[in-house]
Amino acid sequence: MSNAPEQKSDKIKDQSQKTPGQESQMQPEPQVIRDDYKGSDKLKGKVALITGGDSGIGRSVAVHYAREGADIAIVYLSEDADASKTKRMVEEEGRKCLLLRGDLGDRNFAAQCVQKTVDEYGKLNILVNNAAEQHPTDEMDDLDLDLMEKTFRTNIFSMFYLTKPALEHLQEGDCIINTTSVTAYRGSGHLLDYSSTKGAITAFTRSLGKNLAEKNIRVNGVAPGPIWTPLIPSTMDNVDEFGKKVPLNRPGQPSEVGPAYVFLASADGSYMTSQIIHINGGEVVGG
Repeated sequence: MSNAPEQKSDKIKDQSQKTPGQESQMQPEPQVIRDDYKGSDKLKGKVALITGGDSGIGRSVAVHYAREGADIAIVYLSEDADASKTKRMVEEEGRKCLLLRGDLGDRNFAAQCVQKTVDEYGKLNILVNNAAEQHPTDEMDDLDLDLMEKTFRTNIFSMFYLTKPALEHLQEGDCIINTTSVTAYRGSGHLLDYSSTKGAITAFTRSLGKNLAEKNIRVNGVAPGPIWTPLIPSTMDNVDEFGKKVPLNRPGQPSEVGPAYVFLASADGSYMTSQIIHINGGEVVGG
């Protein structure tokens, strides 16, 4: 694997997959972590619960955290092969990885994920709310309201389902990191429900950060732009054009997003809460 991410989006071939998508079937496979990324024990002794951790940004966060010394629990829907690969990658970093399979739209399952993580590792220090789904549609008339409700359950309701039980275990100095999106800031005409959930996540992040500030539990977010993950070939057409509209003229790789989550989880980000980091290839957005 090259140290540098793929720099030209025209290297991505048109391809399609069924949702939720498999990272192992993507061409090219996303870069998870740079070979020259050196861990420095920034998260030594920490335990992180990462939703959507089987692939894409979630996998990158898991591997970066492991290289920084954290043990990991990842939640995934049904992508067993991808989840097993993430587990192997974490273990290759010398850390432990717990796999939790199920639907985060189910509040009981979400609570179980928190409890199983604590049962396995004895504590929880970092909650990364990253799992998401999207269902593009060009016309409001074509919007499936049942899918819209499902998208809200997965993307934003699950954050409440996980955060509430997690707060029974998070201590002073621990943190929560939420994945929002550039679409929360500029909108998206063909992702009406998805972009709306991401707007809600941004507001949730800002509000929860204020709510927990007195407890010194920091809450921040990352707003990625076009990042090459399984969500793209499983929900979009013409993926060879993906990412070409941003100033850097290419999609980003998960390896270019993961380090931001390290920053926010570590002492490096100790004076940040209720903030969003924008990693979007140069698109200037408000907030």
